[in-house]
Amino acid sequence: MPSESRDNQRHPPLERIPQHVGIIMDGNGRWARARGLPRSAGHRAGVENLRSVLRAAVKFGIPVLTIYAFSTENWARPRGEVRTLLAILERVIDRELAELHEEGVQLRHIGRLERLSEELQRKIRDAVELTKDNQRLILNVGFDYGGRAELVDAVRRIVADGVPAEQIDESLVGRYLYTAGLPDPDLIIRTSGEMRISNFLVWQGAYAEFYVTPALWPDFGEDELYEALKSYNQRDRRFGLVS
Repeated sequence: MPSESRDNQRHPPLERIPQHVGIIMDGNGRWARARGLPRSAGHRAGVENLRSVLRAAVKFGIPVLTIYAFSTENWARPRGEVRTLLAILERVIDRELAELHEEGVQLRHIGRLERLSEELQRKIRDAVELTKDNQRLILNVGFDYGGRAELVDAVRRIVADGVPAEQIDESLVGRYLYTAGLPDPDLIIRTSGEMRISNFLVWQGAYAEFYVTPALWPDFGEDELYEALKSYNQRDRRFGLVS
C-alpha cells in the first residue's frame, strides 16, 4: 500500500486546519524525573522532539506555529537550569539553522533579547535575517517571552511614537505586538495536563481554542498533534456570538 494511502488511513484529511497554532511545551522535567534523569536531559529530549513536531506541522498544512520555549518567569529557576536552557538554544541555532533554512522555515523571535548574551542575541538576529523570506512554515520562538511583558512593551512603543489616545484601538495594539502581521492563534495546545495558559499569548489567544493533553512534551508527536487538530475540528467557534 502506498505510504500516502497509509497516512490517509492513519490521519484522514481534516476539514479545517488552524492558520496559527501555539504550543506550551510543558513536562520536560517530569519526563526526565520519571526516568531517573536530570532535568537537563528532559530539556534536551524536548528539543529533539521539536523536529518531529515541525515536520508534522508542515505535513498537516499549519502555516504558523508559535512555541513557548522560555518565559520571562523562567529566569527565577535554579541558575544551573537557566544556563542549560540558554546553552541548548545556542546549540540548536548552531546545529539546526542550516537545515531549517533549507526546509523553508521562517524563524521569528518573540520576546525580549536584552537579558541574553550579546553573542546569543547576534545569533538570533542572524537566524531571523537568514530565514526571513522562507514561506513553508513560520516558526515563532518565544524565548524570554511573557504575554504581560509583551503588552507592556507594546504600550511603551505606542507612547514613544506619540500616538494620540483617541487613535488607540485593538487593531493598533495588535500592530505593536511581537506577532504583528500574523493571524491570532486559532488553537493553543498545552502538554503535560496542566490547565493554565501561563502568560502565553494573553492578547492574541483571547478566542483561541484550548487543547490540553496529558502527554509530556518529549512524548508529544505527530499522532498527538493530529488528535489536537481533530478536536479543533469538532469545536463550534462563536467568538462571543451565537451559532
